[in-house]
Amino acid sequence: MSLVCAICNEVPEHPCISPVSNHVFERRLIEKYIAENGTDPMNGQPLSEEQLVDIKVTHPIRPKAPSATSIPAILKSLQDEWDAVMLHSFTLRQQLQTTRQELSHALYQHDAACRVIARLNKEVTAAREALATLKPQAGLVAPQAVQTSQPAAAGGGGEPMEISEQVGMTPEIIQKLQDKATILTTERKKRGKTVPEELVRAEDLSKYRQVASHAGLHSASVPGILSLDVCPSDTNKVLTGGADKNVVVFDKNEEQIVATLKGHAKKVTSVIYHPSQSVVFSASPDATIRVWSVTGGNCIQVVRAHEAGVTGLSLHATGDYLLSSSEDQYWAFSDIQTGRVLTKVTDESAGCALTCAQFHPDGLIFGTGTADSQIKIWDLKERTNVANFPGHSGPVTSIAFSENGYYLATGAQDSSVKLWDLRKLKNFKTISLDNNYEVKSLVFDQSGTYLAVGGSDIRVYICKQWSEVLNFTDHTGLVTGVSFGENAKFLTSAGMDRSLRFYSL
Repeated sequence: MSLVCAICNEVPEHPCISPVSNHVFERRLIEKYIAENGTDPMNGQPLSEEQLVDIKVTHPIRPKAPSATSIPAILKSLQDEWDAVMLHSFTLRQQLQTTRQELSHALYQHDAACRVIARLNKEVTAAREALATLKPQAGLVAPQAVQTSQPAAAGGGGEPMEISEQVGMTPEIIQKLQDKATILTTERKKRGKTVPEELVRAEDLSKYRQVASHAGLHSASVPGILSLDVCPSDTNKVLTGGADKNVVVFDKNEEQIVATLKGHAKKVTSVIYHPSQSVVFSASPDATIRVWSVTGGNCIQVVRAHEAGVTGLSLHATGDYLLSSSEDQYWAFSDIQTGRVLTKVTDESAGCALTCAQFHPDGLIFGTGTADSQIKIWDLKERTNVANFPGHSGPVTSIAFSENGYYLATGAQDSSVKLWDLRKLKNFKTISLDNNYEVKSLVFDQSGTYLAVGGSDIRVYICKQWSEVLNFTDHTGLVTGVSFGENAKFLTSAGMDRSLRFYSL
């Protein structure tokens, strides 16, 4: 039996009973009546909302309306409900289509934004590189504007050549070079022919084995390490230049990369670590020489000394000047602080590209190799060619002066290494290597006791006897760089297989 509201005569949703009249009411209706009249609607006696008593019942089932008791009325009711469902479904489909269009538009905008961001990042990187290139050159504008009376030397033709002619080798610079050479020569005479006690002996050197190999320094997509150098003051720091256009500083002890220096437009073929500063140098076929700060990880100077690819790089003993050779047939002597080219010279009679360059330990003479197999010795102060060493039959690939100041080692594409005596100006020893052996790197240790050869493999010779004490074939590609640690405590090498390897006991 259903409860019925005494006011509306319908089944109440929230039934309650009045204790005054004992009638059942719909709560919302009786509350409105009490709010207006304050009495019970059935007997007129005073009644308040607090007096009402809720009746707890199961969910009431409303009786069907009289109109839904016949079949036609039921069919009409079903038709009305069907129409309402269809209208609701149509509205939902419209909303779905609109949402799909909005989502598609949002995805398109996201994709476009990602493309714009990628392009802007690329432009920012290019702008930073351009800024790093332009900043060091800003200081060169004034001298160019003031002094332009002297023409560039033959074959120069660019602004750096004008600067080199304007600056020149001043008496102060020449005196600085002479003073340094005097000091170095005096120190060498004091040392005499004694070998440092800490130097690794030949019998121990012959026991060296590979102790570490690192292949992740440079990009795998453009494989190959093309140049190598070890920091003279901290031999744990190793410097490499790669085919991926990057210069990398690596810590041997920590076995991790200290800095990756980016800025060259082409591969890096020569690198040098400054002996006393946290500064490195690199050269590339993009015709630039870059000076980098290791701690800052940025380029602090760009030396534009050449009109063609730079093939060789050597740091003067003062640590203030760079010697460079180039395919433009010129060698240049530059100030690393200002980026200015102090002098730039070519042998007009030869007309041949230079392939490498190296300072003598004293810094007053240096050697260059040429593409027509010549080794030329130059006087830096006079800027003249003072001696030539013919004998190779292919382009000279590497030259190295011994610390004793007397020996010069040269390698070329004729599978041989030649030793020259600078006092007698003659070849006193030729080391013939295997057929098709490619010599890529030559280096003496700091005492001048050992000579390392890098190319098709790695070989170490003891000087004076010129006998082989080591031979490593671990690299799977050409060895492009080899260097000794302090007192030959270790040997390091880099090659086209993208690996940097270390050898010791």
